[in-house]
Amino acid sequence: MPYEFRFPDLGEGITEAEIKKWLVKEGDAVSEHQPVVEIETDKAVVEVPSPRQGQVLRIFRKEGEIIGVGETLMSISGTEEAREESTGSVSVVGVLPEAGDDRRETVLATPAVRALAREKGIPLEGIKGSGPRGSITREDILDAQGTAGKSADEYGAVERVPMRGVRRTIARNLLKAHQMSVCVTGMEEVDVTELWLMRKRENAEVSGRGIHLTFFPFIVKAVQHALLEHPMLNASIDEKGETIILKKYCNMGFAVDTPDGLIVPVLRNVEKKSIVELAVELQELTERARQRTVTLRELRGSTFSITNYGQFGGGFSTPVINYPDVAILGCGRIADRPWVVDGEIAVRKVLPLSLTFDHRITDGGDATRFLSRVARFLEDPALLFIESI
Repeated sequence: MPYEFRFPDLGEGITEAEIKKWLVKEGDAVSEHQPVVEIETDKAVVEVPSPRQGQVLRIFRKEGEIIGVGETLMSISGTEEAREESTGSVSVVGVLPEAGDDRRETVLATPAVRALAREKGIPLEGIKGSGPRGSITREDILDAQGTAGKSADEYGAVERVPMRGVRRTIARNLLKAHQMSVCVTGMEEVDVTELWLMRKRENAEVSGRGIHLTFFPFIVKAVQHALLEHPMLNASIDEKGETIILKKYCNMGFAVDTPDGLIVPVLRNVEKKSIVELAVELQELTERARQRTVTLRELRGSTFSITNYGQFGGGFSTPVINYPDVAILGCGRIADRPWVVDGEIAVRKVLPLSLTFDHRITDGGDATRFLSRVARFLEDPALLFIESI
């Protein structure tokens, strides 16, 4: 009997994923452990290997489809089953034509599916079936209706874009964040002129080692030190047990803009790393996030998150918490601003900060003091070295 290869449990609580790309086609010979399909789950792309050697008889799912754990991906046979398959077969949905057969290709679909297609006014020809032996299913008809639906509404032309991949994950996570958090945002402006000058000096020192020193590692370190004094923001909530879980470690999630959408890798154990070490890790994780080679583990386990939309020119914002974190810091664009220094107006480098926090876990006073402490570290970056272990 052919072996049905079902979508395996990948761990990490994954229950479903999107088929990103098939690496084999029907008729291909595959070896055990050979990657056969790329699966996108929780913003990470994972190669799934074949569990056995044989020949790919049927592929049951199309690229872009969502598949649940335990559902059939494809069927695999050895040489004996492959010979049996080549003799042709008949199923309840029609006859499978042989390669080279000069008969017109038969559309495989049950009477109920054909009736649905007639009801929707959708021709079966041209639809690639995702059911057994390539038969067209009810879901195939509904998918075709979505892509072949009205190209205009009552006001004018429209385009229907399926919500898939990273965008689907982002939408799901953001909805959950709003459902599970009571969000409040506080804002602050920070004079980072001294940090600007320090970064400029030290960047020349480390650039020879292939390290590009941005402001971000300094911000990460400033947040980490401020969290030591305000632990309620480095936490999560056990909803069922109604318990606040204070994290004794600091894992910093940071948003990376990719062509597919935002991906949030995690810097682990920030409290144990220097600014230069953080700069190196930030470079590596950012590059791999854009190449979609980060692992599921590298996208999970954050205790606090930072988003740097200032690189696109933004100022203040109301960033959305990366659930189950309870706070996120947004960094705007550093710009020259008139600033009062020792009673006189001077041109200074000013950074806008926006802190969104879950009001269930702490109050505005604690959040404001935390934001002020972050600002103090960035205004006087020497404090980062004094406070560091």
